[in-house]
Parts: sequence; C-alpha cells; structure tokens
Amino acid sequence: MNAPAPPAAETLRAALAGLLDGLPPRQASRAVERLIASYRGATPTDAPILRDRADVAAYAAYRMPATFEAVRSALEAFADAVHEWVPGGHLDVGGGTGAAAWAVAATWDGERPVTVLDWAEPALALGREIAAADPALRDVRWQRARIGAALSLESTDLVTVSYVLNELTAPDRTALVDAAAAAAQAVVIVEPGTPDGYARVIEARERLIAAGFHIAAPCPHSAACPIAPGTDWCHFSARVSRSSLHRQVKGGSLPYEDEKFSYVAAARFPVEPAPARVVRKPQIRKGQVLLDLCETDPALNRTTVTKRHGDLYKAARDADWGDAWPPAP
Repeated sequence: MNAPAPPAAETLRAALAGLLDGLPPRQASRAVERLIASYRGATPTDAPILRDRADVAAYAAYRMPATFEAVRSALEAFADAVHEWVPGGHLDVGGGTGAAAWAVAATWDGERPVTVLDWAEPALALGREIAAADPALRDVRWQRARIGAALSLESTDLVTVSYVLNELTAPDRTALVDAAAAAAQAVVIVEPGTPDGYARVIEARERLIAAGFHIAAPCPHSAACPIAPGTDWCHFSARVSRSSLHRQVKGGSLPYEDEKFSYVAAARFPVEPAPARVVRKPQIRKGQVLLDLCETDPALNRTTVTKRHGDLYKAARDADWGDAWPPAP
C-alpha cells in the first residue's frame, strides 16, 4: 500500500527548506528586512520588488508559509459556504511564488488549469521550481504580467488576489477588482489584517457586490459592514510554523507565529454563508464563554454561552476566532 501524501503545508515547508542553501544567513536576513520595508512602503511602484533569486528565495522562505495559511483559511471558509462547488480552473493574480495555488490545491482535491500572474520573473521562476514538489501543481502556467489597469484576465472559475492590493494605486486596485469580477465565478481577496488592509478589502467587497456577487465569507450577509468606519477593523488569525529564518529575523523562541489577515470571498452563484462568524478571540471564563459575533442582521453582538447550554457550551469552548457559529451539525 502506498503511503498517504503529506499535507500541503508540510510539502511546502520541505520545498522551501532548501531554498536558502548556499545563501549566507546574514544575506538572507538583510534581504528579508529590506523587502519587508519595501512592502510596507506607502508608495506603490511599477518596478518589481523581488529583483533576483536571492531576494525571492529569502522572501519566499520567510513569507510564503504565512501567505499560504492565510489564504487557505479564507478558502476553507469559502468552501464551507459553497458546499459541493469545486473550481474547474484557478487564476492567481500577483501570485509571486504561488502560495495561493498551493492553498487552492490544499482546499479542493483534483487537478485543474492554474495560471499564476506576476510582474517579477524571478518570483515566477522560483514558484515553478517549488511547485515541482506537488504533483497537483506541476502543470501550473507561470506568466509574467504587469498588474494594473491594463491587465486583461481570462475567464475562469476562481480568481485569487492575495497581498497585492497594497502594491497598487487606487485606480489600479479598482480596475483589478473589476477585472476579477468580470472574469470569474468566484473571487477571494486576502490582505494584511491591519486597518488599511481591512479598508482595501471593504472597498473590494463593495465593488464585488455591485458587480452582482454574493458574499460567502467571512460575512454572514451581503449587506453593509456593521463596523463603523475608523472604530475597528475585521480581521482574523492563522497559525504559522516559524522557520529558522523567521526566528533569525524576528528573534524570539516560539515555534509559531500568528498571521493576521482580512479577506472577502464572493461568488456569482448562490451561497450559504455562516449564520454568524466569530470575529474576536473567544473569551473563556469560569463556566461561560463570551463570543463576539458578526450576525446576519447585520450587526455585531456579544453572546454568552454557559454550561446550561449543554453541547453548545462544549462547542463554544472549542470555537476559534474566525469560525462559523453555531457549528454545523
């Protein structure tokens, strides 16, 4: 009997582990620190930020696991809302080394046509190399394209746009979301879990709704977000195993870190979103659990689940930030 294939996250970590062979640790750290500064810059640029293989290898080893886990979390919530639907094709815009392609393959079994678009040729080349570790990704098409207002997208079932909108001007962001909506049956957009990242997600969410899409996740509705602008922001957390490069750059000894992200997942076809979504880390107290929920109303409410609620109390103690509530039977 053949041994089962390792989980995608494990396969990806193994593929990334060899990227830094031959690259001095100090050089890798400097590359990551410079690239982080570039990505956090407020001024969008037309020039590729990832310039060569050393840049790409360092940044992929550092960031790709976190991007993978955030996108996979968003896709799992989306999949729960669309049940039997499986994408027949996937287009990843601004996908770099292909973290979202890995996340889609981890969410839905089977093979499908996949295209990754990015402006940085070194990122695409390394993505192709990494993808050779997963049979489901060996036929991915890696295509160079400038991500902006002039971008033309082929029709497909699923378009993902992860950690890209921050790199674009406001007109280019609008054009990209509109192009994704015109090309796809489903669109999933992921941004950093910051106030600015959330604002970009809300902007994209509004454009998707205007284009006729139904919100599948994280929101339990397609109405306006109940968060008053400037008072808070909707974001979630995905746990990421830290590599030695993570520890080297950031310091600390924990074997993991939590990637904060904001996202929206929407489809042209009918969806069944969660009745409510846990939008903060549950607070477990003696004999009770406090859950902050975004509900269908739409409204943000806190509910208290106590031992008197029986099985629901047990479920509340196991509930995690980002989960649907109540849990499916």
